[in-house]
Amino acid sequence: MVVAVHAVKNIVIVGGGTAGWLTAGVIAARHQGRMKSGFTVTLVESPTVSIIGVGEGTWPTMRSTLAKMGVSETEFFRHCDVAFKQGAKFANWTTGAQGDAYHHPLMMPQGFTQMNLAPHWLAAEQVGTFCDAVSPQGVLCDEGLAPKTIATAEYDAMANYAYHLDAGKFAPFLQKHCTEKLHVRHVLADVVAVNQTDTGDIASVLTREAGEIAGALFIDCTGFSSLLLGKTLGVGFKDCSDVLFCDTALAVQVDYDTQDAPMASETLSTAQSAGWIWDIGLPTRRGVGHVYSSNHISEDQAHDELMRYVGKSHQRNTVRKIPIRSGHREVFWKKNCVAVGLAAGFLEPLEASAIVLVELSAKLIAEQMPANREVMDIIAARFNETTSYRWGRIIDFLKLHYVLTKRTDTPFWRDNLEASSIPDRLKNLLTLWKYQSPWFFDEFDRLEEVFPAASYQYVLYGMGFKTEVEPDENARSSLIAARMLQENTALTRKMRTQLPKNRDLIAKIHQYGFQAI
Repeated sequence: MVVAVHAVKNIVIVGGGTAGWLTAGVIAARHQGRMKSGFTVTLVESPTVSIIGVGEGTWPTMRSTLAKMGVSETEFFRHCDVAFKQGAKFANWTTGAQGDAYHHPLMMPQGFTQMNLAPHWLAAEQVGTFCDAVSPQGVLCDEGLAPKTIATAEYDAMANYAYHLDAGKFAPFLQKHCTEKLHVRHVLADVVAVNQTDTGDIASVLTREAGEIAGALFIDCTGFSSLLLGKTLGVGFKDCSDVLFCDTALAVQVDYDTQDAPMASETLSTAQSAGWIWDIGLPTRRGVGHVYSSNHISEDQAHDELMRYVGKSHQRNTVRKIPIRSGHREVFWKKNCVAVGLAAGFLEPLEASAIVLVELSAKLIAEQMPANREVMDIIAARFNETTSYRWGRIIDFLKLHYVLTKRTDTPFWRDNLEASSIPDRLKNLLTLWKYQSPWFFDEFDRLEEVFPAASYQYVLYGMGFKTEVEPDENARSSLIAARMLQENTALTRKMRTQLPKNRDLIAKIHQYGFQAI
Protein backbone atom coordinates (compact mmCIF):
# COMPACT_ATOMS: atom_id res chain seq x y z
CA MET A 1 0.00 0.00 0.00
CA VAL A 2 1.37 3.38 -1.05
CA VAL A 3 0.79 6.17 1.47
CA ALA A 4 0.37 9.65 0.01
CA VAL A 5 2.98 12.13 1.21
CA HIS A 6 1.88 15.75 1.16
CA ALA A 7 4.96 17.91 0.64
CA VAL A 8 5.11 21.27 2.37
CA LYS A 9 6.20 23.72 -0.30
CA ASN A 10 3.73 26.60 -0.25
CA ILE A 11 4.07 28.84 2.80
CA VAL A 12 1.37 31.48 3.27
CA ILE A 13 1.91 34.28 5.79
CA VAL A 14 -1.21 36.24 6.62
CA GLY A 15 -0.38 39.71 7.93
CA GLY A 16 2.51 42.11 7.32
CA GLY A 17 4.22 44.50 9.69
CA THR A 18 7.51 43.65 11.37
CA ALA A 19 6.38 40.13 12.33
CA GLY A 20 5.11 39.18 8.88
CA TRP A 21 8.00 40.53 6.87
CA LEU A 22 10.72 39.32 9.22
CA THR A 23 9.19 35.84 9.15
CA ALA A 24 8.93 35.93 5.36
CA GLY A 25 12.53 37.06 5.03
CA VAL A 26 13.97 34.50 7.42
CA ILE A 27 12.11 31.59 5.76
CA ALA A 28 12.76 32.74 2.20
CA ALA A 29 16.47 33.31 2.84
CA ARG A 30 16.86 29.90 4.46
CA HIS A 31 15.10 28.12 1.58
CA GLN A 32 16.34 30.08 -1.46
CA GLY A 33 17.83 26.92 -2.90
CA ARG A 34 14.38 25.29 -3.01
CA MET A 35 12.67 28.11 -4.92
CA LYS A 36 13.49 26.63 -8.33
CA SER A 37 11.80 23.36 -7.37
CA GLY A 38 8.53 25.03 -6.44
CA PHE A 39 9.00 26.24 -2.85
CA THR A 40 7.10 29.51 -2.39
CA VAL A 41 6.58 32.11 0.31
CA THR A 42 3.48 34.27 -0.09
CA LEU A 43 2.60 37.14 2.23
CA VAL A 44 -1.01 38.30 2.22
CA GLU A 45 -1.39 41.78 3.69
CA SER A 46 -4.47 43.92 4.14
CA PRO A 47 -4.28 47.27 2.32
CA THR A 48 -6.48 48.83 5.00
CA VAL A 49 -5.18 47.55 8.37
CA SER A 50 -2.38 49.65 9.85
CA ILE A 51 0.46 48.17 11.90
CA ILE A 52 0.92 48.96 15.61
CA GLY A 53 4.29 50.50 14.75
CA VAL A 54 5.80 51.39 18.13
CA GLY A 55 8.13 48.42 18.67
CA GLU A 56 11.41 50.28 18.33
CA GLY A 57 13.78 48.13 20.43
CA THR A 58 15.60 44.98 19.32
CA TRP A 59 18.12 42.45 20.62
CA PRO A 60 21.60 41.69 19.17
CA THR A 61 20.06 38.69 17.38
CA MET A 62 18.75 41.19 14.82
CA ARG A 63 22.27 41.61 13.46
CA SER A 64 22.59 37.95 12.46
CA THR A 65 18.97 37.86 11.29
CA LEU A 66 19.47 40.74 8.86
CA ALA A 67 22.88 39.47 7.77
CA LYS A 68 21.46 36.05 6.89
CA MET A 69 18.70 37.76 4.93
CA GLY A 70 21.36 39.60 2.93
CA VAL A 71 20.36 43.05 4.18
CA SER A 72 23.00 45.78 3.99
CA GLU A 73 23.51 47.27 7.45
CA THR A 74 24.37 50.60 5.86
CA GLU A 75 21.08 50.70 3.93
CA PHE A 76 19.22 49.58 7.05
CA PHE A 77 20.57 52.61 8.93
CA ARG A 78 19.84 54.96 6.08
CA HIS A 79 16.23 53.91 5.48
CA CYS A 80 14.85 52.97 8.92
CA ASP A 81 15.99 55.87 11.13
CA VAL A 82 18.22 53.40 13.01
CA ALA A 83 20.36 54.05 16.08
CA PHE A 84 22.55 51.79 18.20
CA LYS A 85 21.23 50.13 21.32
CA GLN A 86 23.72 48.81 23.87
CA GLY A 87 21.30 47.84 26.61
CA ALA A 88 18.83 49.48 28.96
CA LYS A 89 19.11 51.90 31.85
CA PHE A 90 16.56 51.57 34.64
CA ALA A 91 15.90 54.66 36.76
CA ASN A 92 13.80 54.86 39.95
CA TRP A 93 13.06 51.13 40.00
CA THR A 94 14.78 50.28 43.29
CA THR A 95 14.06 53.10 45.72
CA GLY A 96 12.75 55.96 43.59
CA ALA A 97 15.32 58.26 45.18
CA GLN A 98 17.47 60.65 43.18
CA GLY A 99 20.33 58.80 41.50
CA ASP A 100 18.55 55.42 41.67
CA ALA A 101 19.64 53.79 38.40
CA TYR A 102 21.44 50.78 36.97
CA HIS A 103 22.38 49.35 33.57
CA HIS A 104 21.45 46.08 31.89
CA PRO A 105 24.11 46.04 29.13
CA LEU A 106 24.30 43.71 26.14
CA MET A 107 27.90 42.64 26.75
CA MET A 108 28.49 39.56 28.88
CA PRO A 109 30.57 40.06 32.03
CA GLN A 110 34.31 39.79 31.46
CA GLY A 111 35.39 36.16 30.99
CA PHE A 112 31.80 34.98 31.45
CA THR A 113 32.25 31.60 29.78
CA GLN A 114 35.29 30.81 31.94
CA MET A 115 34.36 32.16 35.35
CA ASN A 116 31.47 33.61 37.32
CA LEU A 117 32.82 36.94 38.59
CA ALA A 118 29.73 37.78 40.64
CA PRO A 119 30.80 35.85 43.78
CA HIS A 120 34.23 37.50 43.68
CA TRP A 121 32.67 40.95 43.31
CA LEU A 122 30.22 40.21 46.11
CA ALA A 123 32.94 38.95 48.45
CA ALA A 124 35.24 41.90 47.84
CA GLU A 125 34.74 45.42 49.13
CA GLN A 126 32.41 46.62 46.40
CA VAL A 127 33.45 49.95 44.92
CA GLY A 128 31.13 51.18 42.19
CA THR A 129 28.50 49.09 40.43
CA PHE A 130 28.51 45.46 39.39
CA CYS A 131 28.02 46.49 35.76
CA ASP A 132 31.06 48.78 35.76
CA ALA A 133 33.16 46.17 37.53
CA VAL A 134 32.57 43.45 34.92
CA SER A 135 31.67 45.29 31.70
CA PRO A 136 32.66 48.53 29.94
CA GLN A 137 29.22 49.03 28.45
CA GLY A 138 27.58 51.00 31.25
CA VAL A 139 30.32 53.60 30.95
CA LEU A 140 29.99 53.64 27.15
CA CYS A 141 26.27 54.33 27.51
CA ASP A 142 26.75 56.98 30.18
CA GLU A 143 29.12 58.81 27.84
CA GLY A 144 26.90 58.39 24.77
CA LEU A 145 29.48 56.37 22.84
CA ALA A 146 28.82 54.07 19.90
CA PRO A 147 29.66 50.33 19.98
CA LYS A 148 31.97 50.45 16.94
CA THR A 149 33.73 52.79 14.51
CA ILE A 150 33.12 53.55 10.85
CA ALA A 151 36.08 51.28 10.04
CA THR A 152 34.32 48.28 11.63
CA ALA A 153 32.70 46.03 9.04
CA GLU A 154 28.93 45.66 8.77
CA TYR A 155 27.42 43.70 11.68
CA ASP A 156 30.81 43.38 13.44
CA ALA A 157 31.15 44.97 16.87
CA MET A 158 33.65 46.25 19.39
CA ALA A 159 30.89 46.25 22.03
CA ASN A 160 27.83 44.04 21.58
CA TYR A 161 24.85 45.97 20.21
CA ALA A 162 21.30 45.85 18.93
CA TYR A 163 19.22 48.57 17.30
CA HIS A 164 16.58 51.18 17.92
CA LEU A 165 14.51 51.70 14.79
CA ASP A 166 11.38 53.27 13.35
CA ALA A 167 8.96 50.34 13.08
CA GLY A 168 6.85 52.28 10.58
CA LYS A 169 9.84 52.44 8.22
CA PHE A 170 11.23 48.99 9.02
CA ALA A 171 8.30 46.97 7.64
CA PRO A 172 8.32 48.68 4.18
CA PHE A 173 12.11 48.30 4.07
CA LEU A 174 11.82 44.57 4.74
CA GLN A 175 8.98 44.28 2.23
CA LYS A 176 11.14 45.78 -0.53
CA HIS A 177 14.06 43.50 0.29
CA CYS A 178 11.93 40.36 0.56
CA THR A 179 10.06 40.91 -2.70
CA GLU A 180 13.02 42.13 -4.77
CA LYS A 181 15.85 39.97 -3.42
CA LEU A 182 14.24 36.90 -1.81
CA HIS A 183 11.35 36.25 -4.24
CA VAL A 184 8.58 36.58 -1.66
CA ARG A 185 5.20 36.99 -3.35
CA HIS A 186 3.29 39.97 -1.91
CA VAL A 187 -0.49 40.01 -2.15
CA LEU A 188 -2.35 43.13 -1.02
CA ALA A 189 -5.78 41.82 -0.13
CA ASP A 190 -8.30 41.55 2.70
CA VAL A 191 -9.07 38.06 3.97
CA VAL A 192 -12.82 37.54 4.06
CA ALA A 193 -12.93 33.81 4.87
CA VAL A 194 -10.70 30.95 6.01
CA ASN A 195 -11.36 27.57 4.40
CA GLN A 196 -10.59 24.33 6.26
CA THR A 197 -10.21 20.70 5.23
CA ASP A 198 -12.18 17.81 6.72
CA THR A 199 -9.31 17.23 9.18
CA GLY A 200 -9.39 20.81 10.43
CA ASP A 201 -6.28 22.02 8.61
CA ILE A 202 -6.43 25.40 6.90
CA ALA A 203 -6.74 24.79 3.16
CA SER A 204 -6.82 28.38 1.93
CA VAL A 205 -7.73 31.95 2.68
CA LEU A 206 -10.33 33.68 0.54
CA THR A 207 -9.49 37.31 -0.18
CA ARG A 208 -11.66 40.08 -1.53
CA GLU A 209 -9.11 41.39 -4.04
CA ALA A 210 -7.08 38.29 -5.04
CA GLY A 211 -9.47 35.38 -4.66
CA GLU A 212 -8.43 32.13 -3.02
CA ILE A 213 -4.86 31.56 -1.83
CA ALA A 214 -3.99 27.98 -0.89
CA GLY A 215 -1.02 26.78 1.14
CA ALA A 216 0.49 23.84 2.99
CA LEU A 217 1.65 25.84 6.03
CA PHE A 218 -0.05 29.03 7.24
CA ILE A 219 1.67 31.55 9.50
CA ASP A 220 -0.63 33.84 11.47
CA CYS A 221 0.82 37.36 11.69
CA THR A 222 -2.56 39.07 11.96
CA GLY A 223 -1.72 40.82 15.22
CA PHE A 224 -4.00 40.93 18.23
CA SER A 225 -6.95 39.56 16.21
CA SER A 226 -5.16 36.20 15.65
CA LEU A 227 -7.47 35.46 12.74
CA LEU A 228 -6.09 32.02 11.95
CA LEU A 229 -4.84 30.40 15.17
CA GLY A 230 -7.20 32.12 17.58
CA LYS A 231 -10.44 32.73 15.68
CA THR A 232 -10.36 29.92 13.10
CA LEU A 233 -8.63 27.11 15.01
CA GLY A 234 -9.99 28.17 18.40
CA VAL A 235 -6.71 28.23 20.34
CA GLY A 236 -7.31 29.96 23.66
CA PHE A 237 -5.35 32.77 25.27
CA LYS A 238 -3.38 32.30 28.49
CA ASP A 239 -3.68 35.51 30.48
CA CYS A 240 -0.81 36.54 32.75
CA SER A 241 -2.14 39.86 34.05
CA ASP A 242 -2.04 38.34 37.54
CA VAL A 243 1.77 38.46 37.25
CA LEU A 244 2.36 41.50 35.02
CA PHE A 245 -0.09 44.27 35.93
CA CYS A 246 0.57 46.85 33.19
CA ASP A 247 -2.26 46.77 30.65
CA THR A 248 -2.07 50.08 28.76
CA ALA A 249 0.52 52.22 26.99
CA LEU A 250 0.39 55.85 25.95
CA ALA A 251 2.93 56.49 23.17
CA VAL A 252 4.16 59.77 21.70
CA GLN A 253 6.92 61.02 19.42
CA VAL A 254 9.16 63.72 20.83
CA ASP A 255 11.50 66.20 19.10
CA TYR A 256 15.07 66.81 20.18
CA ASP A 257 15.97 70.27 21.45
CA THR A 258 18.42 70.63 18.55
CA GLN A 259 19.33 68.55 15.50
CA ASP A 260 22.71 67.65 16.99
CA ALA A 261 21.45 66.91 20.51
CA PRO A 262 23.09 63.90 22.20
CA MET A 263 21.40 60.60 21.42
CA ALA A 264 21.16 57.86 24.04
CA SER A 265 22.95 54.62 23.23
CA GLU A 266 20.50 52.55 25.31
CA THR A 267 16.80 52.35 26.08
CA LEU A 268 15.86 54.48 29.08
CA SER A 269 13.22 53.04 31.42
CA THR A 270 12.05 55.32 34.20
CA ALA A 271 9.69 53.98 36.85
CA GLN A 272 6.53 55.94 37.62
CA SER A 273 3.81 55.68 40.27
CA ALA A 274 2.01 52.78 38.52
CA GLY A 275 4.29 51.69 35.71
CA TRP A 276 7.23 53.04 33.75
CA ILE A 277 8.17 55.25 30.80
CA TRP A 278 10.31 54.09 27.87
CA ASP A 279 12.53 56.59 26.06
CA ILE A 280 14.16 55.48 22.81
CA GLY A 281 16.47 57.78 20.90
CA LEU A 282 16.39 57.65 17.09
CA PRO A 283 18.47 59.99 14.90
CA THR A 284 15.51 62.26 14.05
CA ARG A 285 13.31 61.97 17.17
CA ARG A 286 12.63 60.13 20.40
CA GLY A 287 9.95 57.52 20.88
CA VAL A 288 8.47 57.81 24.39
CA GLY A 289 5.69 55.85 26.01
CA HIS A 290 4.10 55.36 29.43
CA VAL A 291 3.27 51.73 30.25
CA TYR A 292 0.93 51.53 33.24
CA SER A 293 -1.70 49.57 35.14
CA SER A 294 -5.20 50.99 34.66
CA ASN A 295 -6.19 49.29 37.93
CA HIS A 296 -3.75 51.52 39.79
CA ILE A 297 -3.94 54.83 37.95
CA SER A 298 -6.41 56.64 35.67
CA GLU A 299 -5.67 57.48 32.05
CA ASP A 300 -5.65 61.20 32.88
CA GLN A 301 -3.11 60.66 35.66
CA ALA A 302 -0.97 58.48 33.37
CA HIS A 303 -1.14 61.16 30.67
CA ASP A 304 -0.06 63.82 33.17
CA GLU A 305 2.96 61.75 34.23
CA LEU A 306 3.94 61.27 30.59
CA MET A 307 3.66 64.99 29.89
CA ARG A 308 5.73 65.86 32.96
CA TYR A 309 8.41 63.52 31.63
CA VAL A 310 8.57 64.81 28.04
CA GLY A 311 7.54 68.43 28.55
CA LYS A 312 4.52 69.56 26.56
CA SER A 313 6.61 71.81 24.29
CA HIS A 314 8.50 68.78 22.91
CA GLN A 315 5.48 66.74 21.90
CA ARG A 316 5.43 66.10 18.14
CA ASN A 317 2.18 64.20 17.65
CA THR A 318 -0.91 63.31 19.57
CA VAL A 319 -0.64 60.57 22.15
CA ARG A 320 -1.64 57.07 20.99
CA LYS A 321 -3.33 54.70 23.39
CA ILE A 322 -2.34 51.04 23.02
CA PRO A 323 -4.02 48.24 24.97
CA ILE A 324 -1.74 45.55 26.44
CA ARG A 325 -3.19 42.13 27.09
CA SER A 326 -0.35 40.35 28.83
CA GLY A 327 -0.24 36.71 27.88
CA HIS A 328 0.07 34.28 25.01
CA ARG A 329 -1.75 31.53 23.13
CA GLU A 330 -2.15 28.18 24.89
CA VAL A 331 -0.27 26.62 21.99
CA PHE A 332 1.48 28.39 19.14
CA TRP A 333 1.30 25.76 16.42
CA LYS A 334 -1.88 23.78 15.79
CA LYS A 335 -2.68 21.69 12.72
CA ASN A 336 -0.88 23.45 9.84
CA CYS A 337 -0.95 26.93 11.38
CA VAL A 338 1.63 28.67 13.56
CA ALA A 339 1.31 32.13 15.11
CA VAL A 340 4.15 34.66 15.21
CA GLY A 341 4.23 38.14 16.72
CA LEU A 342 1.18 39.69 18.37
CA ALA A 343 -0.98 36.81 17.11
CA ALA A 344 1.04 34.58 19.45
CA GLY A 345 0.90 36.97 22.40
CA PHE A 346 2.23 40.16 23.90
CA LEU A 347 3.92 41.35 27.08
CA GLU A 348 4.80 44.83 28.22
CA PRO A 349 7.89 45.99 26.27
CA LEU A 350 10.14 46.26 29.33
CA GLU A 351 13.07 44.34 27.82
CA ALA A 352 12.22 44.52 24.10
CA SER A 353 11.17 40.88 23.94
CA ALA A 354 8.52 41.23 21.19
CA ILE A 355 10.76 41.41 18.12
CA VAL A 356 13.31 38.88 19.41
CA LEU A 357 10.47 36.38 19.86
CA VAL A 358 9.50 36.97 16.23
CA GLU A 359 13.09 36.32 15.16
CA LEU A 360 13.46 33.16 17.23
CA SER A 361 10.10 31.79 16.08
CA ALA A 362 10.82 32.52 12.43
CA LYS A 363 14.27 30.95 12.73
CA LEU A 364 12.84 27.83 14.35
CA ILE A 365 10.16 27.49 11.65
CA ALA A 366 12.73 27.98 8.88
CA GLU A 367 15.22 25.50 10.32
CA GLN A 368 12.62 22.89 11.27
CA MET A 369 10.48 23.38 8.17
CA PRO A 370 8.47 20.13 7.87
CA ALA A 371 9.21 18.23 4.69
CA ASN A 372 5.62 17.04 4.54
CA ARG A 373 2.32 17.14 6.42
CA GLU A 374 2.97 13.70 7.90
CA VAL A 375 5.80 15.01 10.14
CA MET A 376 4.32 18.44 10.85
CA ASP A 377 2.63 17.50 14.14
CA ILE A 378 5.94 16.23 15.52
CA ILE A 379 7.66 19.49 14.63
CA ALA A 380 4.69 21.47 15.96
CA ALA A 381 4.98 19.74 19.34
CA ARG A 382 8.68 20.59 19.54
CA PHE A 383 7.97 24.17 18.50
CA ASN A 384 5.26 24.52 21.15
CA GLU A 385 7.49 23.15 23.89
CA THR A 386 10.39 25.47 23.02
CA THR A 387 8.20 28.54 22.53
CA SER A 388 6.20 27.96 25.74
CA TYR A 389 9.50 27.74 27.63
CA ARG A 390 10.65 31.03 26.13
CA TRP A 391 7.44 32.88 27.01
CA GLY A 392 7.57 31.55 30.55
CA ARG A 393 11.17 32.64 31.06
CA ILE A 394 10.45 36.12 29.69
CA ILE A 395 7.50 36.52 32.08
CA ASP A 396 9.80 35.48 34.96
CA PHE A 397 12.46 37.95 33.92
CA LEU A 398 10.08 40.88 33.53
CA LYS A 399 8.55 40.17 36.94
CA LEU A 400 12.06 40.12 38.45
CA HIS A 401 12.32 43.87 37.87
CA TYR A 402 9.25 44.40 40.03
CA VAL A 403 9.86 41.95 42.87
CA LEU A 404 13.32 43.38 43.65
CA THR A 405 11.98 46.87 44.26
CA LYS A 406 12.22 48.49 47.68
CA ARG A 407 9.50 50.96 46.73
CA THR A 408 6.35 50.92 48.82
CA ASP A 409 5.16 54.45 48.01
CA THR A 410 2.17 53.41 45.87
CA PRO A 411 -0.25 50.46 45.75
CA PHE A 412 1.21 49.40 42.38
CA TRP A 413 4.66 48.72 43.81
CA ARG A 414 3.28 47.14 46.96
CA ASP A 415 0.99 44.83 44.98
CA ASN A 416 3.91 43.65 42.86
CA LEU A 417 5.54 42.31 46.02
CA GLU A 418 2.59 40.08 46.86
CA ALA A 419 3.74 36.46 46.83
CA SER A 420 0.62 35.39 44.94
CA SER A 421 1.76 37.42 41.89
CA ILE A 422 5.23 35.84 41.68
CA PRO A 423 5.66 32.68 39.54
CA ASP A 424 6.81 29.64 41.52
CA ARG A 425 9.91 29.15 39.39
CA LEU A 426 11.02 32.71 40.08
CA LYS A 427 10.34 32.30 43.80
CA ASN A 428 12.55 29.22 43.87
CA LEU A 429 15.35 30.92 41.98
CA LEU A 430 15.26 33.97 44.25
CA THR A 431 15.59 31.66 47.25
CA LEU A 432 18.51 29.88 45.58
CA TRP A 433 20.18 33.18 44.68
CA LYS A 434 20.29 34.24 48.32
CA TYR A 435 23.11 31.72 48.68
CA GLN A 436 24.63 31.36 45.21
CA SER A 437 24.89 33.69 42.27
CA PRO A 438 22.99 32.97 39.02
CA TRP A 439 24.99 30.75 36.71
CA PHE A 440 24.56 28.40 33.75
CA PHE A 441 23.13 25.54 35.79
CA ASP A 442 20.19 27.54 37.21
CA GLU A 443 17.96 26.22 34.41
CA PHE A 444 19.66 28.53 31.90
CA ASP A 445 20.71 25.53 29.85
CA ARG A 446 18.74 25.99 26.65
CA LEU A 447 20.25 27.05 23.40
CA GLU A 448 19.35 30.65 22.56
CA GLU A 449 18.14 31.70 26.00
CA VAL A 450 16.50 35.08 25.56
CA PHE A 451 17.82 36.19 28.95
CA PRO A 452 20.89 34.23 30.09
CA ALA A 453 22.29 34.09 33.62
CA ALA A 454 24.27 37.28 32.93
CA SER A 455 21.05 39.26 32.45
CA TYR A 456 19.79 38.10 35.84
CA GLN A 457 23.09 39.11 37.45
CA TYR A 458 22.91 42.64 36.01
CA VAL A 459 19.35 43.16 37.29
CA LEU A 460 19.82 41.46 40.66
CA TYR A 461 22.99 43.30 41.63
CA GLY A 462 21.94 46.50 39.88
CA MET A 463 18.94 46.57 42.23
CA GLY A 464 20.97 45.75 45.33
CA PHE A 465 20.07 42.09 45.77
CA LYS A 466 22.25 40.37 48.38
CA THR A 467 23.76 36.94 47.79
CA GLU A 468 25.56 35.47 50.79
CA VAL A 469 28.81 34.10 49.45
CA GLU A 470 31.70 32.54 51.25
CA PRO A 471 35.11 34.05 50.43
CA ASP A 472 36.83 31.94 47.78
CA GLU A 473 39.87 30.41 49.47
CA ASN A 474 41.18 29.03 46.20
CA ALA A 475 44.14 31.30 45.56
CA ARG A 476 44.26 30.49 41.85
CA SER A 477 40.58 31.35 41.32
CA SER A 478 41.00 34.61 43.22
CA LEU A 479 43.99 35.56 41.07
CA ILE A 480 42.13 34.78 37.84
CA ALA A 481 39.12 36.81 39.00
CA ALA A 482 41.31 39.75 40.00
CA ARG A 483 43.02 39.64 36.61
CA MET A 484 39.68 39.61 34.78
CA LEU A 485 38.38 42.58 36.75
CA GLN A 486 41.60 44.45 35.94
CA GLU A 487 41.24 43.52 32.28
CA ASN A 488 37.74 44.99 32.28
CA THR A 489 39.08 48.25 33.74
CA ALA A 490 41.72 48.38 31.01
CA LEU A 491 39.19 47.55 28.31
CA THR A 492 36.86 50.28 29.53
CA ARG A 493 39.68 52.81 29.41
CA LYS A 494 40.66 51.71 25.90
CA MET A 495 37.12 51.81 24.51
CA ARG A 496 36.48 55.27 25.91
CA THR A 497 39.41 56.60 23.87
CA GLN A 498 38.61 54.69 20.65
CA LEU A 499 34.85 54.89 20.23
CA PRO A 500 33.02 57.88 18.70
CA LYS A 501 29.85 59.49 19.96
CA ASN A 502 26.67 57.65 18.96
CA ARG A 503 25.30 60.48 16.81
CA ASP A 504 28.66 61.15 15.15
CA LEU A 505 29.00 57.55 13.97
CA ILE A 506 25.44 57.47 12.61
CA ALA A 507 26.17 60.64 10.61
CA LYS A 508 29.22 58.93 9.11
CA ILE A 509 27.19 55.82 8.25
CA HIS A 510 24.74 57.98 6.30
CA GLN A 511 27.61 59.78 4.56
CA TYR A 512 30.12 56.99 3.90
CA GLY A 513 28.57 53.66 4.87
CA PHE A 514 30.15 50.68 6.57
CA GLN A 515 32.59 48.33 4.90
CA ALA A 516 30.45 45.53 3.46
CA ILE A 517 30.99 41.98 4.69
